[in-house]
Amino acid sequence: MNRPRPRRDERGTATAFVVGMAVVLLACAGLVVDGGTALNARMRLADDVEQAARAGAQEIDVATLRDTGDVVLDSGAAENRARSYLLGRGYTVGSVHAGQDSVQVSATYKAPTKLLNLISIDSFTVNASATAEAVTE
Repeated sequence: MNRPRPRRDERGTATAFVVGMAVVLLACAGLVVDGGTALNARMRLADDVEQAARAGAQEIDVATLRDTGDVVLDSGAAENRARSYLLGRGYTVGSVHAGQDSVQVSATYKAPTKLLNLISIDSFTVNASATAEAVTE
């Protein structure tokens, strides 16, 4: 009564394992490459937002300065200058607000992915904001 045991058919098991590992390794490589790209885009955006705020903070109301000697920003010109700086760099402007002595700016950028778009992650959204004050001395 010794019947032979049915053999398990394990052909193709290694192939499935290799394909699965290749997908996992590609996703890890995508996180490294595209994650680095997103970090670089975030730093570049932060630098450009700071420069936009500084550019806006240079728009001083010259008439008030001459009449009273007080350094006051021309709010409209400051906002326009900061906004045009960011738009010229290709960013989506979040907000620009100029007070009497400072300019606050925020912007957004979508950093496109190279490898992660294979798994339906097309971009990373990065945000940055900055404030610059007009020099009063």
